[in-house]
Amino acid sequence: MYHSGKRTPDWRKMKILSEQEFVVAGWTEPKQTRMHLGALVLGVHKDGDLLYAGRVGTGFDDRELAKLIKLLKPLETAASPLSNAPRTNEKTHWVKPSLVAQVRFTEWTADGSLRHPVYLGLRDDKKAASVRREVQGPPVEVHGSRFTVQGSQVQRSRTVNREPGTLNPLIDQLRSLEDARKDGLLNLPGGGSLKVTNLHKPFWPKLKLTKGDLFRYYVQAAPFVLPAVTDRPLVMKRFPNGVGGEPFYQHRVTAPPPGVRVEDVREADGSARPQIIGGDLTTLLYMTQLASISQDPWFSRVGSPDTADYVALDLDPMPDVPFTQVLEVARWIRDELATLGASGFPKTSGADGAHIYIPLPPGTPYETGLLFCQIVASVVSQKHPKQATVERSVKLRGRRVYVDYLQNIPGKTLATAYSARASEYAGVSTPLTWQEIDEGVDREAFTIVSMPGRFKAAGDLWAAFRSSKGVDLERATRYGKKR
Repeated sequence: MYHSGKRTPDWRKMKILSEQEFVVAGWTEPKQTRMHLGALVLGVHKDGDLLYAGRVGTGFDDRELAKLIKLLKPLETAASPLSNAPRTNEKTHWVKPSLVAQVRFTEWTADGSLRHPVYLGLRDDKKAASVRREVQGPPVEVHGSRFTVQGSQVQRSRTVNREPGTLNPLIDQLRSLEDARKDGLLNLPGGGSLKVTNLHKPFWPKLKLTKGDLFRYYVQAAPFVLPAVTDRPLVMKRFPNGVGGEPFYQHRVTAPPPGVRVEDVREADGSARPQIIGGDLTTLLYMTQLASISQDPWFSRVGSPDTADYVALDLDPMPDVPFTQVLEVARWIRDELATLGASGFPKTSGADGAHIYIPLPPGTPYETGLLFCQIVASVVSQKHPKQATVERSVKLRGRRVYVDYLQNIPGKTLATAYSARASEYAGVSTPLTWQEIDEGVDREAFTIVSMPGRFKAAGDLWAAFRSSKGVDLERATRYGKKR
């Protein structure tokens, strides 16, 4: 929104990125020092034909290239599956069109090819025959009030609209109510409403950021936050008087407004209590109205509370430990995971530290995931005792980064990807690339003010985590026995 005579973060010159699935039609030979393959040849279906959509040759690491060629070679065929295969002198290996890749790009060219494509990963939840060219617009926006997820694929029920400005009216409503210092009903996209109050109330007084600012952030972040919390019980830590006031936890929910999902969640002792379940816009904004600044989901879904979908290592630096040391520990964890053939997905915590998430195979008990994290954390702390520790006693940690693996038990939570945090700088728990980890980042650069710009520039970096296969736990067990 434009404000006369005033510079605001609402107007920025950003490169808009798009993202969709593509059928893998083949691969090209590698060049120079690259191993296995040069680029993937991509296609999309239209009117019964598989049409050429370009090639993607960036976004791979050595491990991903090795995995891809192992999958591609058994599918190799002599004939091209493309109806309009381009003529080229470059040797191309064609494959049966059964693999689906997720690709980020800037735009389609006039001849139907991708501009500046970047490979994000394979989609094992998407059938190749269903891949079509999508109508491109700005990053996905919520239209309606509900996301649901089956497996790792987001299923949208009257909720997603790629047309420009879908959420602008909602942001305008919030700003108008705050400027008028009035309470009122927020008219939600797709129907329904939500009562909101005290939007002008300072939540980060030093930064002059209000409850309304938090609301506006979550409206813009909804397409990124909601897939991360769908079907997961949420624990609320409420800050009714802002980050400087005394917070309190709330697990049970009674008499929520229409559109807020609440279900009885079974506890470890067999009892059940009504809890908010994440995944829709109404619920996200209702929690914001209750001054629940962060989104803290369980590691399991409401339908399978005893099995975790992922585990996480929480890197918690002691006072005066620089964030560069946190990043160093994160790199060491990445290296240990690589020896297990596992991938870690890093993000800032939104406060002082960082989180490394690791996906698990379906049906993994919490205890197994906890043991896996304990092995990795213990090995890192043994190899680097001056920088990292698993010591639970705060007094004995010294100037080190505490690698906390104990968050991986039923009912424990961490702030999810893209969650706002009650840190002094209004931080956001922000997914990072490993390149950013290697090059170094400023954790305080990711805030509720700056993140909308990153959404447009980087897209959903957490999508690769949601679609990633789980770690090989048998290999991890063998690894642990050798230590």
